[in-house]
Amino acid sequence: MIEFDFIIVGSGAAGLSAALHASEHGRVAIITKRGALDSNSNWAQGGIACVTSEKDSVEQHVGDTLIAGAGLCREDAVRTIVTEGPQRIAELVKWGVSFDQREAADGHLEFDLTKEGGHSRRRVLHAADATGREITEKLLAAVRERSRIEIFENHFAIDLITTAKLGFVSEDRVLGLYVLNEETREVITMRSDRVILATGGCGRVYLYTTNPRVATGDGVAMAWRAGASVANMEFIQFHPTCLYHPQKRSFLITEAMRGEGARLIGADGKEFMQQYDPRGSLAPRDIVARAIDHQIKRTGGPCVYLDISHKPADFITSHFPNIHKACLEVGIDITRQPIPVVPAAHYQCGGVVTDVNGATRIRGLCAVGEVGCTGLHGANRLASNSLLECLVISYRSVEHLLRKMPIGKTHEQKHPIPLWQSGEAVDNDELVVIYHNWDEIRRLMWDYVSIVRTTKRLQRAAARLRNLKREVQEFYWNFRITSELLELRNLVETASLIVECAIRRHESRGLHYTLDFPEKDELHPVADTVLRRF
Repeated sequence: MIEFDFIIVGSGAAGLSAALHASEHGRVAIITKRGALDSNSNWAQGGIACVTSEKDSVEQHVGDTLIAGAGLCREDAVRTIVTEGPQRIAELVKWGVSFDQREAADGHLEFDLTKEGGHSRRRVLHAADATGREITEKLLAAVRERSRIEIFENHFAIDLITTAKLGFVSEDRVLGLYVLNEETREVITMRSDRVILATGGCGRVYLYTTNPRVATGDGVAMAWRAGASVANMEFIQFHPTCLYHPQKRSFLITEAMRGEGARLIGADGKEFMQQYDPRGSLAPRDIVARAIDHQIKRTGGPCVYLDISHKPADFITSHFPNIHKACLEVGIDITRQPIPVVPAAHYQCGGVVTDVNGATRIRGLCAVGEVGCTGLHGANRLASNSLLECLVISYRSVEHLLRKMPIGKTHEQKHPIPLWQSGEAVDNDELVVIYHNWDEIRRLMWDYVSIVRTTKRLQRAAARLRNLKREVQEFYWNFRITSELLELRNLVETASLIVECAIRRHESRGLHYTLDFPEKDELHPVADTVLRRF
């Protein structure tokens, strides 16, 4: 058994920044199932929304967020995160993050802010079109300098250990985790009174996604099995513009490109977004994604196009160098040609229910970033608010845990934790079954639970997922665990939570659009779809 003051699961912006704060108070373990830079954060292109300009204000940022959230944001959480954002940005700069700057009229340097869909002001800080990579690389460099932080790469968190799961009659609190060392295939027991889930989202539950391979809903599934509440999983944000090309199926075309003047056009070269929203190509993501979906179905074409070729070539290559390079690799010169794009699953707006400190209903357990549901995003995330939430809530979660579980003080009896037992499990010699179930879940979710839904399709999805859960559970108990099996187990759990939440919401709101209830339900108070296991 290994013991730490803090255990953080995930190595994106939320996990790394939490580790830096926690290391000032004790020993920290970072658990990450692949390499330290394999995260959603590292793939983020657009930027981080924050009030840093005198032409902007907290009230305007709060207002834009509330409008995008379609009535489901928790205003206290929105206000806290937006207000505390500038402090966290200053901290990033201190840790070495370099945001693009420009020369102001009076000659001094200022942040080169861009604008994205749903924002009324330019407030998005960026590092060209690879902001997430800049942030995570600099945070990881700072983490590696801290002797109190130990990174466990290629270690897969299997399940949380809690007093309730061990049968102790007391306030339910976290005690640690079981973790699979993927290189040795041994299961390690890791002990801590303070656990932070920063595992990112679940984009890989869908056939088409902008997310990396690691985004399989692990944190949501683990927290759910441990007894935490989950809410609003029906609100899956589909990014409107993913490159449509067989060689780069998961390549995102940042919304910042539309913020700098790119236009959505059909195969005929004509703009179409004004037919759907007066804000045109800069409407919020849910509106743009549905418009593109409708346009594709109406015309029968495989995609629509994003055109920025009317801008100067040097402007395009300086602002979007990575997109320019990636498109050139598949024969598309964005300085002269429009980019073929389709919507793809991008961001999970629901998740493990937390307060504005990231605290869950299980004492000592916090969920930070995309895995958590603070109420910031409501029914639809405002572009580039996610990295801001990661930074603010990771800081607050560490402060909360130190208040609730001070290091060095004995509050309760140290409960004994049993070591992992494999029993009579044997090696699996039929991996094809795991891969088949993986593919079936992703196809099922894309066909039945994507941008436009119906009650009948949701019910079909729920029925098939129940069968798949039984199959996966049988595999889990009969065979020795592998990362493929653990990801499948989490994938089917997360898919089931998405479908269950979608079935319960009898209206269309934000990212959840159903043909059976095409309007908002204004007659009843707006409520979260909260699922409780125990």
